[in-house]
Amino acid sequence: MRVPRFFPLLLICSAAWAQPAATGFDPMWLDRATDPCTDFYQFACGNWVKKNPIPSDESRWGRFNELAERNLAILHEILEQAAKPSSGRGAGEQKIGDHYASCMDEAAIEKQGIAPIRPELNRIAAIKNKSELAAMVARLHASWIPAMFGFRAAADFKNSKVNIANVGQGGLSLPDRDYYLKDDPKSVEIRKLFLEHMERTFTLLGASKESARAVMEIETALARGSLDRVSRRDPNRVYHKMPLGELEKLAPSFAWRKYFAALGAPAFDSLNVAVPEFMKTLEAQIGSASLDQWKAYLSWHVVHDAAPLLASAFVNENFEFFGKTLTGAKQLRPRWKRCVARTDNELGEALGQGFVERAFGVDGKKRVLEMVHALERALARDIQDLEWMTPETRKQALVKLKAIQNKIGYPDKWLDYSKLKIVRGDALDNSLRAAQFERRRDLAKIGKPVDPTEWGMTPPTVNAYYSPPENNINFPAGILQPPFFDGKMDDGVNFGGIGAVIGHEMTHGFDDSGRKFDAGGNLRDWWTAEDAKEFEKRAACFVEQYAQYEAVAGVKLNGKLTLGENAADNGGLRIAYMALMETLEGKPKPKIDGFTPEQRLFLGWSQIWCQVSTDEGARLRAATDPHSPGRWRVNGVVVNMPEFRQAFGCRAGQPMAPEKACRVW
Repeated sequence: MRVPRFFPLLLICSAAWAQPAATGFDPMWLDRATDPCTDFYQFACGNWVKKNPIPSDESRWGRFNELAERNLAILHEILEQAAKPSSGRGAGEQKIGDHYASCMDEAAIEKQGIAPIRPELNRIAAIKNKSELAAMVARLHASWIPAMFGFRAAADFKNSKVNIANVGQGGLSLPDRDYYLKDDPKSVEIRKLFLEHMERTFTLLGASKESARAVMEIETALARGSLDRVSRRDPNRVYHKMPLGELEKLAPSFAWRKYFAALGAPAFDSLNVAVPEFMKTLEAQIGSASLDQWKAYLSWHVVHDAAPLLASAFVNENFEFFGKTLTGAKQLRPRWKRCVARTDNELGEALGQGFVERAFGVDGKKRVLEMVHALERALARDIQDLEWMTPETRKQALVKLKAIQNKIGYPDKWLDYSKLKIVRGDALDNSLRAAQFERRRDLAKIGKPVDPTEWGMTPPTVNAYYSPPENNINFPAGILQPPFFDGKMDDGVNFGGIGAVIGHEMTHGFDDSGRKFDAGGNLRDWWTAEDAKEFEKRAACFVEQYAQYEAVAGVKLNGKLTLGENAADNGGLRIAYMALMETLEGKPKPKIDGFTPEQRLFLGWSQIWCQVSTDEGARLRAATDPHSPGRWRVNGVVVNMPEFRQAFGCRAGQPMAPEKACRVW
């Protein structure tokens, strides 16, 4: 089951085969035949790209993946040891070991066939009328199977210290609503292949191929009522707090109170309905689609969600479409990698304790925190010096910056899994119980204070995020390693790596979405009309700039979708440069590997984004990922920085020193 986490604001990556130890910057990856003022990404990463083909089980390979691989190898070692039956295993070790061993037991899984999901399919088949849909959807949602719509606890945008119930759009299998709606040849082809994939899956279940068309019709209708990704970046577009009765008026054919009771949600009088129009669409679809169509739809979501832990026929069929067709990966990832990742997802803090003990030291955390404080001072100076911001808004911005909290490495208090039952040899049910455990935790938050110490990522994760309602930055131990942070490296490289990433997350508090939340994490307009207009004008420059870049031949980036991340990249590297200058003030600045500290900052930044991608994967991310590809996370930033031009002696008018430059922060 897919246990949901906070949406990361930096990057999502997957893991592949183990790599040797890395450093924050390696001159061997440079393409010295390229002028850095012509194409800095090629200069910094050209030899890395040349020497690093995409592994057959990946759709993208980059420095993130290299680090994720090293972390994965540590987790693999921990789990292999924990999986050995022993009277000396502690409760946590037993759970992660048996969970992993069960996932690895292919023979037992193969022998079970579809038996693990047969009871759920039978319940769906036994539904007598549409009034019973609510209870059935609640059963699926109890295991985080994402049918029909989404429901969970989250901070109230206008009272951020309290969690409220949230109902949102959902129920789609393809990565984005546009996959159902666009009429270009590629989209039409993907829909055709998706339909054929569902037909083959239903055949494996012994069901009619016609069920696939029913699923496609319902999901296409739900897609039409869904809000697009760019619109969802505006928190005002997804915040509509209302009494429960108003939701019932939007979709009266769905028995909402029966659903909440069956799910086990605590009583509540009001909730946030993120996209009211979607609920109207759901209402129309409940009325127009037949009961048999809805049964086919629910059955599909059961098997689709369970497929990775079913017999090999389902695993392979699932990969053929969602792996090969959508991402361009050529081979299924080895089972041990899939099982390590699943254990990390479902028992992440139990597994993460062992990872932290092995891979993250006190000294590293101390140095990272020193960098955080230097970056905070730099961003404060940046805000104070902005010519376009009036004193009234500047004062509020500084108040918000000062209120940002920092979470580094791992939780202060580990999650207690004692109530989660893990049975050796019961792979799918272990996964279901883990999802149900997480669902119960989530439901219990409704009406309760937000816990700012809770993490939305597991400790080994190579990622980071900023939370607008909590106004905090979160850096798991997994990313606080080379190439992002290297305790043996100089300040130039470390500020260009983890320093700029920390600055990136801080800047998210002031990007096109984050700026709409105040210091307390509440959705409140603290900007003067004049300053808001100035911000939008400068942000539009980034939209225009990045919309000119291609993700893959013929596919341009969506400048509006990537605006927040692009603004954070530009702001993050600029304040990292400022923090480095403060750190080095009054100290010698010798060249290392032939480069000055300033040059090494830009090289450190660039080499964390070295990457290669399949065309399919690049096309998918252009449609769904708010982050730009690595090449543009490098070149798209340095072209806007006079500091880069000075560091590398670029002449005005060269490709990396254009006449027009964009800047917000």
